Amino acid sequence: MTRVLVVDDEPQIVRALQINLKARGYEVHLAGNGTAALKVAAQHPPELVILDLGLPDFDGVDVIRGLRGWTEAPILVLSGRTDSTDKVEALDAGADDYVTKPFGIDELLARMRAVLRRSNIAQDQPVVTVGGIRVDLSAKRVTLETGEDIRLTPTEWHLLEVLVRHPGKLMSQRQLLTEVWGPGYENASGNLRFYMGQLRRKLEADPARPKHLLTEPGMGYRFEP
Repeated sequence: MTRVLVVDDEPQIVRALQINLKARGYEVHLAGNGTAALKVAAQHPPELVILDLGLPDFDGVDVIRGLRGWTEAPILVLSGRTDSTDKVEALDAGADDYVTKPFGIDELLARMRAVLRRSNIAQDQPVVTVGGIRVDLSAKRVTLETGEDIRLTPTEWHLLEVLVRHPGKLMSQRQLLTEVWGPGYENASGNLRFYMGQLRRKLEADPARPKHLLTEPGMGYRFEP
């Protein structure tokens, strides 16, 4: 039974989530503010956190940072904030995905399943398949089904490696730029667009309609196996 921590101060939403999640076999724990969230998480370590950002005592982003200090459990933000700045800040703090209120329960459940699948994939998984293309992380090699190598530049490889090691995870532009290019490149979005385009041309069957290297407008990028 998957243990879920729901952090929200809106009674109607909490009640709806509790009923729907329990009906689907989840173990549900509740917290109405940030202080309670950190306390409950310590007592009952969650396997998934559903978190509102607008909490009465302190901002949900601070809860994300507090949780990320000791757990890698997926964090799914559920918030009424629609500004891309808020979304990116939550992602940069360590959130795995973002759903905007009002929301449909079916969409939320699908996002939950996606982040849980991602958390169950070992980070040192040596081989990942992108369509008909094989990405061998340990050998740093990309090959077609025929065995023919696809040549990537060092930067293309590094970007691809970061994405495929976090399947299904929405990663902000800042996260990717810092990881691949290092400190000082947080605003070099042109670099990211260029190299994502290069990867799509080499790896996607239809680069104009990618199925694996996806753009989330205003937020970042996601790798879907």
